[in-house]
Amino acid sequence: MELFRIKKDIPFMRHALLLNAFSAAAFIAAVFFIFYKGLNLSIEFTGGTVMEVTYSQPADLPRIRGAIEELGFTDTQVQSFGTAQDVLIRMPTVPGITSAAQSEKVMGALRAQQNDVQLQRVEYVGPQVGEELAQDGLMALAMVIIGIMVYLAVRFEWKFAVAAIIANLHDVVIILGFFAFFQWEFSLTVLAAVLAVLGYSVNESVVVFDRVRETFRDRRNNKMSTHEVIDHAITRTMSRTIITHTSTEIMVVSMLIFGGPTLFYFSLALTIGIVFGIYSSVFVAAAVAMWLGVKREDLVKPIKEKDQTDGAVV
Repeated sequence: MELFRIKKDIPFMRHALLLNAFSAAAFIAAVFFIFYKGLNLSIEFTGGTVMEVTYSQPADLPRIRGAIEELGFTDTQVQSFGTAQDVLIRMPTVPGITSAAQSEKVMGALRAQQNDVQLQRVEYVGPQVGEELAQDGLMALAMVIIGIMVYLAVRFEWKFAVAAIIANLHDVVIILGFFAFFQWEFSLTVLAAVLAVLGYSVNESVVVFDRVRETFRDRRNNKMSTHEVIDHAITRTMSRTIITHTSTEIMVVSMLIFGGPTLFYFSLALTIGIVFGIYSSVFVAAAVAMWLGVKREDLVKPIKEKDQTDGAVV
């Protein structure tokens, strides 16, 4: 589907060196902030108190969140749990206060607001569980990366696989760099968003690489150089890219604005990842593949010449 067609190829690769220098600087800065400031991990990773409370009527989540913050418990997650009457509260560990004392203070504040609130359960999530979750999350990320490399190497060529992985890791590290620099809370939902961005970014890279392969295989383009082929292929995907990513960003930004605190960081990670995913697929993945020396012979099988003696009369 195309809303428009660009007749003249846009010289994307002419500016690849400059834009990849910017990407390298952003990548290095992101790595620096990840190691220097670290991620602001949620209680799923660090441990804390989990409470489930029930109201007779739909709960007012902002009011509940405000009451807990007045007690001095910051970085608290308050969200609906199953129904509008059930509320799940996650609070990080506070030095010098036990989980039981913390839950008693919270229930006192909530009953002062509305006396029909009932405590269903209180659980303490230890740091050991958080460490296991972190390890499982890193394992899932590693398996996704390995799967992407194998898929691209089989479907296209190893140079495309390396280029795509560099571009996808670029997106992941940039997202983590934003979360480290601004100290936004990094939770399991954000990790899920990062994995979703990996899949989204590799899909965009596959579309670009597939069009590059088609352009190489078209005999009408035999005289085109590699960078001209890549420029032509990316230009042909522009209409599809604009339609797809505009629609996706509208949905994600809607979640960011109207989804509330529960979906805020999830949609924020997706917003950042989608923007950089488009950028990296064009200016990082395609450019790296070009610099690795991808050529027509890598994607087009040579035609075997027939033996001229075949069919000859002896």
